[in-house]
Amino acid sequence: MNQRLSCLHPNPGWNGAAAPQPSSTPAISDAVGKHCILELYECQSSRLDDEAFLRDTITTAAKRAGATLLNLITHRFEPQGVTGLALLAESHISIHTWPESGYAAVDVFTCGDHTMPERACQVLVEELGAARHKLTSFRRETPGSIAETPREPELSPA
Repeated sequence: MNQRLSCLHPNPGWNGAAAPQPSSTPAISDAVGKHCILELYECQSSRLDDEAFLRDTITTAAKRAGATLLNLITHRFEPQGVTGLALLAESHISIHTWPESGYAAVDVFTCGDHTMPERACQVLVEELGAARHKLTSFRRETPGSIAETPREPELSPA
């Protein structure tokens, strides 16, 4: 199946066609997205070392956040540990695990107002069986240099 990014992206208007002009000036958001840093402690070691389980869990986390999963890459290390990176239309989810310590480091960044990265974090806390966790989240601010400039997709030369 041959899919274009516009078929996968939740904003299908970004397909190279001219963007429709709004009837009035839209409000400028003061943030481009939300970034969550999640520390997971005392997790189930077997789950932290199970690459297939982590792939399923990351996929579920992306869906629960309302994000669009474009690609998922994982790697299992010897003798233990897994790194995973989910490429989202809205940005990414990454995880690195230390089964021998029951620890996982997670990064969830999503752009736009339709996603909820905290929901992805909650899935990971629950599925990895973390006894404790620390969640730090913050908004990524719109750079001042573009705050007053309408942001539209750049059109490819014909």
